[in-house]
Amino acid sequence: MSTNSRFLHMVYFWLREGGGGSDAAALAEGARRHLTKIPGVLRLDVGFPAGTERDVVDSSYGVALLVEFAGASGHDVYQDHPDHHCFIGECRHLWSRVQVYDTVIGH
Repeated sequence: MSTNSRFLHMVYFWLREGGGGSDAAALAEGARRHLTKIPGVLRLDVGFPAGTERDVVDSSYGVALLVEFAGASGHDVYQDHPDHHCFIGECRHLWSRVQVYDTVIGH
């Protein structure tokens, strides 16, 4: 891996059954409040399904999270950081499933 590689941590949350817009908003707010100040986080964006309808698009999730790091070491700090654990503890009741895609770019 190149020293110029960046690390993208993409997390997709499926809301619990019966959860709606208020759960999506609470999850987004919790992510922004807890995760943005973790050392190593270069960028944190929260999004929602775009409504594009094509066979290759999965829009079944409720909230998407994109976190960018300068490299894998930043991601490692993030995973073990108390604020990350606090986010999970505070918000886990809002989701029924989580899918993560970690990607290295720029190498």
